[in-house]
Amino acid sequence: MQALKETTVWPSTTTPNHTYLLDGDRLIAYIRLGTTQPKYFASPIRGFSKSRRKFENASLDLFEFDTPVSNIKQVVGSKGDVYTVDLDELTCTCPGYTFRGACKHVKDVEAV
Repeated sequence: MQALKETTVWPSTTTPNHTYLLDGDRLIAYIRLGTTQPKYFASPIRGFSKSRRKFENASLDLFEFDTPVSNIKQVVGSKGDVYTVDLDELTCTCPGYTFRGACKHVKDVEAV
């Protein structure tokens, strides 16, 4: 998982810059400016655009996660893609889970 803090200087002072959590090319959550709790999306968003915006890498240690890091596992799919499985929520970032709400990654990690 990667955290990107937006540093874009907007012409309007009412546009806040947030921190975004990505799993590969999928946007899975954002952290509102001035807070430390991530807001997770029900389904990851593919193709997060960074065009016309500026970002810097942020440390994940600065944020408070409801789910301890030990309950989030990285798994490698059959085609080599890396997915994130949340053992508390029993969710996965793979396309199968996104479309069907179930996948083998959750079952495999849960069985371990």
